[in-house]
Amino acid sequence: MGRGVVVAVVGVDGAGKSTQAKGLVGRLNAAGVPATYLENAGGRPLWNRLARAVGRRDGVHLFGRRGYPVLEATVRWLALARAVVVTRLTGRVGVMDRWTWCQYVIMRARGDRGVRLVRAAYALFPRPDLVCFLAVAPELARQRVSDRGIDTEELAHLTALDAGYRALPEFGAFTTIDGDADPATVAAALDRAVAAATARR
Repeated sequence: MGRGVVVAVVGVDGAGKSTQAKGLVGRLNAAGVPATYLENAGGRPLWNRLARAVGRRDGVHLFGRRGYPVLEATVRWLALARAVVVTRLTGRVGVMDRWTWCQYVIMRARGDRGVRLVRAAYALFPRPDLVCFLAVAPELARQRVSDRGIDTEELAHLTALDAGYRALPEFGAFTTIDGDADPATVAAALDRAVAAATARR
């Protein structure tokens, strides 16, 4: 693969992004291709734990409807900046768990203001060389989130997230992978997408 390749894995919560991104990194490294897993989490479990520790329901109620999106977008911006620096300076393949679009979709699904401002702040980041959208039924995604026991998701929210991704102007350039399939099948599809993207470079 070429220098500084960025692969972004996106999708709703419960789509299997983290599991598949980490697995891809492991397979690339095993094949002799230096790769790094890079997370772009907004810190929600941490903020929610902090909120409950001080008697608030969740991070939104702790930081407010305006403050929480600013905090989340800032944390993600810093993670994206780190990902770009790591891939450009080391020449490793950076497999990113989420990308800029995830923040836009989340904000729209919650009804947050400032999406255009966040887009402008994120505009300096180059597009990934490959974006894989793990398409999963909202009902299955909700069950997966519940099974991991870290947090919960409402079905309506997951449905809004899925619709939000599909409504993105950039969605047509994404590689869609059936996230409802078993993990091995999803991993194989992801490997094929990465191989195809590599061949075009």
